[in-house]
Amino acid sequence: MSTENARAPRRDATENRAALLDAARLLLNRDPSASLEAIAAAAGLSRRSVYGHFANRDDLLLELVTSGTARVASALEGVAHPDPTVRLALIASRLWREVESVRVMAVVAIRGPLASHTTAALAPVRTAVREAIDDGQGTGAMRQDLPVERLARLVEETALVVLEESAEHPLGARDGHNLVMLMTLGVVGYGWRDAQSVIDGAPELSWSAPQEEDAS
Repeated sequence: MSTENARAPRRDATENRAALLDAARLLLNRDPSASLEAIAAAAGLSRRSVYGHFANRDDLLLELVTSGTARVASALEGVAHPDPTVRLALIASRLWREVESVRVMAVVAIRGPLASHTTAALAPVRTAVREAIDDGQGTGAMRQDLPVERLARLVEETALVVLEESAEHPLGARDGHNLVMLMTLGVVGYGWRDAQSVIDGAPELSWSAPQEEDAS
């Protein structure tokens, strides 16, 4: 056996790990307290086999949060728009698209014991939000009575409140998408009618717009 083959994971082990992560993603989004046994069963595996991949439930959760936050950060890399208001709404739009299918898990990642890990991983997103607000204040499009850092924190908290609301009470994906943009623009000084006009006037903010489309 070659060194390369010896180091490559067996196909069944790779598939089992993927099955565990997929099962955990679905099960924990329905029940954040789901046990390791329940996750293993949902993946068609025994609890004992899980330990070949993860030392414990916390290890599994860390892997989910790490991959999820990396995906979110990657989705924001291509976000650009000359209008800072549209850019900020686009950031909210892309974030919603990435997390709306795993809303409960997203809240757990941000509010739970792995919050500091999530915060560090999402640093690029926070930078993008601050830059959009800074540009918006510079053009006079966004409120100027609060410093950029505080507004950015308020935007983040507002987006999380929408996510928590949608996790606890039924809210369609399209409605949540519109609401998170409305609330985000409201924080930086837009009335709801003006915010809706911004959203309706920018094709890239439409729910039907391709997720991967750049707004440059």
